[in-house]
Amino acid sequence: MIDWQRVINLKNEIGQDDFDEVVPLFLEEVSEITNRLKKTPILDQLETDLHSLKGCALNLGFSEFSMMCSKGESLAAKGGAGSVDLAAILTSFDISCEEFLNGLEHGKIP
Repeated sequence: MIDWQRVINLKNEIGQDDFDEVVPLFLEEVSEITNRLKKTPILDQLETDLHSLKGCALNLGFSEFSMMCSKGESLAAKGGAGSVDLAAILTSFDISCEEFLNGLEHGKIP
């Protein structure tokens, strides 16, 4: 679910101080979009929303969530926004976020 090597690479690329600043920003950005999608998804904007989520997810190593966003984005791009399983995507984010934060707390990355 989490690509810990990607997280380690990100931390090594930007350094500990920037990592400590970037992670909450990424999570906040993703949470804003996912919370809006939970309450009032705008199908005409779904492709763009999923594209944004996919990019943030890739940066943080949320591999499963990113893959699901990519599939949803492709479906929405082909006119199938109404067929995207938003509930599954949003559940994946919640589970990934929990695993990510637990992993950081319990030393999954040096």
